[in-house]
Amino acid sequence: MQVKTNEIKTNLIGLEIESTPEVIEEGLEYAFRRHKNEFRVNGFRPGKAPRKVVEQVYGQSVLYNDAADYVINKEYGAALDELQLDVVSMPQNVSLKEFSPEKAVFTLEVYVRPQVTLGQYRGLEVTKVDVTVTEEDVDNKLKEEAEKNARQISVDDRPAQLGDTVMLDFEGFTDGVAFDGGKGENYALELGSGSFIPGFEEQLVGAEIGKDVEVNVTFPEEYQEKSLAGKPALFKCKVNEIKVKELPEINDEFASDVSEFETLDEYKADIRKKLEERKAKQAEDSYREEAMRKAIEAATIDVPEPMIEREQDQEVSRMEEQLKSYGMKLEQYLKYMGKTEEEYRADLRPQAEINVRRDLVMDAIAAEEQLEATEEEIDKEYAAAAEYMRMPVEKVKELYAGSREGIVRDIKRRKAVELITNAVVTVDKPAETPAEA
Repeated sequence: MQVKTNEIKTNLIGLEIESTPEVIEEGLEYAFRRHKNEFRVNGFRPGKAPRKVVEQVYGQSVLYNDAADYVINKEYGAALDELQLDVVSMPQNVSLKEFSPEKAVFTLEVYVRPQVTLGQYRGLEVTKVDVTVTEEDVDNKLKEEAEKNARQISVDDRPAQLGDTVMLDFEGFTDGVAFDGGKGENYALELGSGSFIPGFEEQLVGAEIGKDVEVNVTFPEEYQEKSLAGKPALFKCKVNEIKVKELPEINDEFASDVSEFETLDEYKADIRKKLEERKAKQAEDSYREEAMRKAIEAATIDVPEPMIEREQDQEVSRMEEQLKSYGMKLEQYLKYMGKTEEEYRADLRPQAEINVRRDLVMDAIAAEEQLEATEEEIDKEYAAAAEYMRMPVEKVKELYAGSREGIVRDIKRRKAVELITNAVVTVDKPAETPAEA
């Protein structure tokens, strides 16, 4: 096999491959065995005529199409190994220039993994995150827990107020006609929650139990149901019941009811500890995201289009799997969202390109820093997968036998992220410049 290469444009390589007679013969034999039962030759039962006889009757070129496919596939793979090309696309513009038992020449184009020129990735400045936990933070958390444990008490001696939960019957009309999805019975609505159309809940303030109330609203222009967007509507409502929250008193008894602690002081100390841990984690996440963004921005990469398209494909597949768990198809989801698949893919493109750039930069940092994945780390990945899939580790290793390289790559990428995160320099957020009058 002889291979010639030429760079068509950045990351797009053209190959001209000339095969050997030995591989061409393999291809011809492959084509004959594949189709030998289809040939009809006098004096021979189907499939029993020798190849030379078939070639004499039908002409040798009858085998060329399948033989050429065999040769192209085999020699293309061998060329990649010989040239050690890291391709990121399927071959394109494949063209068979010459084919005979003595010589076969074909050309193709393929995108290769781009070179990454790293910029600064150590000592990146990231905005300092305040991790202080105040007494107010602890009190707010206590109030949240009290809200969760509040009781709903019915009241019948006054009209509805903001903050009340009303049990509501309603039916909506546009242009005097009831519309689909606009009816509900004994629906629990917290007034002031903002869960209904703007202006709806405020008009129920002052409503009395058992009395009819008419609510006039206009659907927002960006309302998800396009047939209602921007339209005025009338809702005929009736409040069946008014409920008000009764919050528990925050004391030792409350602490023992909602936690493992006997006293309020112990419970507050535990809340403070957990809030400190959460803020520390949020700060670490913030530093990591900002550092990764800056490391990616500092690098120079010309990303091949097929890599972005492949990332889009993978995200579409992930969404399809997620929707399948809800018994929904992608077509249904897109129809609900009012988008075509082309529009959906276009929405995915910016993040897809970020993801590709991130992976390329992390791979480059891992190579630059000679980061490696140990056998212990690889075994931990298998063990985690086994626990998640609820099957023996050895079975998981069998299932992922061809994925070891991907596991190693993921470990190296995580180490690269950890490296740049641990090397960040935190700086105070710049003071905002007052706007000029």
